[in-house]
Amino acid sequence: MSARFEEIDWRQTPMGEISLRRRRDPVSQEDVYEVKLGDEYLMSSLFTAGEVELTRLGLAELPDGPLDVAVGGLGLGYTARTALDDPRVRSLIVVDALAEVIDWHRRGLVPLGAGLSSDPRCRLVRGDFFAMVAGSAAAGGPVPADGVDGVERDAPVSAGSTVGGTGAVPHGLDPETPDRRFHAILLDVDHSPRHVLHPGHASLYRPAGLTALAELLHPGGVFALWSNDPPDEEFGSVLAGVFAETAAHVVDFDNPLQGGTAANTVYVARRHNG
Repeated sequence: MSARFEEIDWRQTPMGEISLRRRRDPVSQEDVYEVKLGDEYLMSSLFTAGEVELTRLGLAELPDGPLDVAVGGLGLGYTARTALDDPRVRSLIVVDALAEVIDWHRRGLVPLGAGLSSDPRCRLVRGDFFAMVAGSAAAGGPVPADGVDGVERDAPVSAGSTVGGTGAVPHGLDPETPDRRFHAILLDVDHSPRHVLHPGHASLYRPAGLTALAELLHPGGVFALWSNDPPDEEFGSVLAGVFAETAAHVVDFDNPLQGGTAANTVYVARRHNG
């Protein structure tokens, strides 16, 4: 039996203090893993329905495969794990800005970490998803030495590890193959298009940012986005102005902390086939 509460790791990062905690749930008698950034709760293993449905809904309308998928935001790994559980998925790149989060997975400090890190189809990339989509010119030039605004360098390049690189932020989500296209791009970083973790993220949710992202998809490819807010008509209109087909799915799930149910939104948008 684990301790009732344990702070597994705590780090100071450019985005603030981040901590990984594990506590024993008195009702289920299971371990619950939680991540906090400063005073904000970023994620909890109690609430994974939205992350799972992000992948399921994002991949649902795609053909038999093989599929190449990119995920923005590693977190506790539920979005990535669901993608790898789909037999159509041939390759998966997961981009996260925080080396600390990738390190938790590589060291097996979170339940899904060892499986993700060891899967030959999966690469964990330290980088700024938003700057990588926009490209080095839009992101403001060369990457700072700590790699936070681009891709980590001086790191090993291998399956299941972070990917190193040098120079300016590459255009695209695969540092080894600039401008590589994917069949699906799944994003779970910000609370919602209106409530972003960093001001620099906001431009992705505007027409130019979404257009740049769409260019990284194969024709007919899918962009799916998790949001903690109800469906946003204004953002939905922006999304529909860039993509051929769009939908906002409400995902309901049990909320054992507050009782009753809670809900997330998953936006799914398909690129034009032409």
